[in-house]
Amino acid sequence: MLSRSFSPLERRATFSIALLYGVRMLGLFMVLPVLALAATEYRGYTVLLLGATLGVYGLTQAVLQIPLSLLSDRVGRRPVIIAGLSIFIAGSLVAAYSDSLVGLFLGRALQGMGAIAGTLMAMVTDFTEEKNRSTAMAVIGGTIGVSFMVAMTIGPPVVGLFGLSGIFFLSALLGVLGITIVVLLLPTKHLMMENWETKSDTAVMLGLLKDPNLMRLNASIFVLHFVLMASFVVVPSLFVNELHIPAGQHGWFYLALLGGGFIVMLPILVLIEKREQHKRGVLGAILCMALSMASLSFLPWGVWLTPLVLLFFFAAFNLLEASLPAWMSKVCSAGCKGSAMGIYSTSQFLGTFFGGFFGGICAANVGVQGVFILIAMTLCFWLVLAMGLKAPRPLRTYVLHRGDISHQEFGKRLLNIVGVEDILALEGEALVYARVDCQIINLTTIEPYFNRVTTGE
Repeated sequence: MLSRSFSPLERRATFSIALLYGVRMLGLFMVLPVLALAATEYRGYTVLLLGATLGVYGLTQAVLQIPLSLLSDRVGRRPVIIAGLSIFIAGSLVAAYSDSLVGLFLGRALQGMGAIAGTLMAMVTDFTEEKNRSTAMAVIGGTIGVSFMVAMTIGPPVVGLFGLSGIFFLSALLGVLGITIVVLLLPTKHLMMENWETKSDTAVMLGLLKDPNLMRLNASIFVLHFVLMASFVVVPSLFVNELHIPAGQHGWFYLALLGGGFIVMLPILVLIEKREQHKRGVLGAILCMALSMASLSFLPWGVWLTPLVLLFFFAAFNLLEASLPAWMSKVCSAGCKGSAMGIYSTSQFLGTFFGGFFGGICAANVGVQGVFILIAMTLCFWLVLAMGLKAPRPLRTYVLHRGDISHQEFGKRLLNIVGVEDILALEGEALVYARVDCQIINLTTIEPYFNRVTTGE
């Protein structure tokens, strides 16, 4: 539930955008648990092309995510969102009417070209005040997680009833539903609040790309989604060939794995946050995933222990999926969150593409066990890389108002205050973003400059 601080406009906008996110991601996720099995009936099938088809939407998403976000700053959010959903519908129909794997590949690529995630996040900033923005983002994140679980559950029975084309026809209908949400439910008036924290700014991206800690976090989300997509090249066939689970019952199996993984992960995540052991939690989750994949590579676990291994794999995945973006938001410089998250999202989508692509290559040349070995080795590389991560400090971002003071003079005043770590003060902008160490700063030193709202990380 949203707090009382949310205005009716903010409530309507938050739930509308969350619903829009959910129906769109549902259309993209449904194909994951079924494509590896159903695609074998399509003309031109190869395992390599299967992997590319699984991951290609990530490539087109990665290429167009930031450009479309910047375009929405110029022409408006709604035109970009409606155009992106229309492209998604077109891609779904191309895939639905295809009888070859090449056609599916092109349809999936077209689906990904409707890259509106960044634009939707920018729209959240248009409709919400700073003090409510983190809650709004959490609602959207939870909706995406529910969409993933629902998609994994309903995908197999939909294919059983209507074939793979049924998945894509349903995806097209979800795209139409998304446009309906934009037209009928999404508010037309917003707060018109400029917020540099959530904008993508190409001018600062080069500096962010050189930050060693951010580079490791971007590499982390790349590897996490590389591993997920590579696993879906072979896991569905593992269910059929090794565990003897009929394809139509995979949905219940995925629900048990993902739901059980969430139950296992949640108390661990709460403990990590409470004790501020972020680095240990991330390293432990990576090690758990690596051991899970290595055990599937070498040991004949059988019908009982294989699901247990996969349960721990998905629990660790859920923990990392929740922890990494929170870590990113805590360590990026003041006023650069939008640019940093743009790079982060692009890295995630690239991981999706390359995971499917190289998973397909490995499966075609080495087989199922080879894919698990590839995943385990990639996770071991990530474990070594992640050891260099610096744990986030207890920093918080405050939005300040400089009044009639010049931005240069205001910046000097702030940086002379003990506990102020860094600031973003732009010429011509009245708002200034300051990141402070909550453990050592005396807040009375910056209270005179408080804007009417602040944002906490």
